[in-house]
Amino acid sequence: MRQWTVDAFAAAPFRGNPACVVEPFDVWPDAVWMQALAMENNQAETAFLRRTADPARFDLRWFTPTMEVELCGHATLASAHVLFAELGVVARALTFDTLSGPLIVTREGEAYAMDFPVDPPHRTALPEELAEALGVTPLEVWAARYLVAILPDAATVRGLMPDIGALQRIAGEATGGKGNIVVAALSDDPAYDVVDRFFAPGSGVAEDPATGSAHCILAPLYAERLGRPDARFLQAFPGRGGEIVTRMQGDRVILGGRAVTTVEARLRLDTASAAA
Repeated sequence: MRQWTVDAFAAAPFRGNPACVVEPFDVWPDAVWMQALAMENNQAETAFLRRTADPARFDLRWFTPTMEVELCGHATLASAHVLFAELGVVARALTFDTLSGPLIVTREGEAYAMDFPVDPPHRTALPEELAEALGVTPLEVWAARYLVAILPDAATVRGLMPDIGALQRIAGEATGGKGNIVVAALSDDPAYDVVDRFFAPGSGVAEDPATGSAHCILAPLYAERLGRPDARFLQAFPGRGGEIVTRMQGDRVILGGRAVTTVEARLRLDTASAAA
C-alpha cells in the first residue's frame, strides 16, 4: 500500500498541519490495525479511505495516535488532495461519508473548498481555574464541541503557554466532551481577521497546527462579529501555522485552504491480514 503525508491548510511544505493518507481500500481493515498504524505514523491524524461504487464518493475515517475521531478538517482536505493530485481522480467534487455525515470537497483553483456542518457555540460562564490554566483571563467563553476562549489580543494568543493537563480537565467538564479548547482574538495582521490556536489533549494531541473542525465553531462566531459571511483565520501554531478561509452558508460552513504533498511512502504490510 502507498501512503502520503500532506501538509494541509498550507501553501508551502512544513506549514499547516500534516496528515497521513493511506491508499483507498476496498474493504475496511480492522479498527485495531488502523489505530496501530495511526500510532506508528504519530501524526495528528491518519486518514483511511474506502472505495464505493461511485468513483467520486469514498468512506472516510480519521484516527489520531490514540483514538478515532468524529470530524477532522485537515485530514479531509489532505484526503481530497491525495485523490485529486496524486491518484488523478477526475470529478467536479468528491463526497466523503463520515461519522459527521457527508462532506463535500471541490477544487477552487490551487485551493480546496470543504462543505462542513456548522457547530454554533453558546455563551457560557467562565469555568473555575480556566484563567489560571491559560495564564490569562478570557474576555469571553463559549462552548460547542470544544470550549472557546476569546482572549484580549493576538499577541496573547501567540504567546500562550497553558497548562495542558488542566485545560483537558476544565474543557472536558465544560463541554461534556473530551477536553479540547480553542483560543482566539482579532488579528493584528491585516492579512487575517482572526488569530487562533487549538489545544487538543482530549484527542491525544497537546496542540494541533491547523484544525478544520475548530473553525466550524469560530466561523459563525466571527461572521457575526465581522458583519460578513467570510473570515480569514491564521492558526498560529508555533513554527508552522495554518491558513483557513471560512464562508458561512446557512447551517454549513465552507472551509478553504491549500495542501502540499511532502512524503510518498510504501507500507511494507500484508494487506490480506489488514482486511476485516
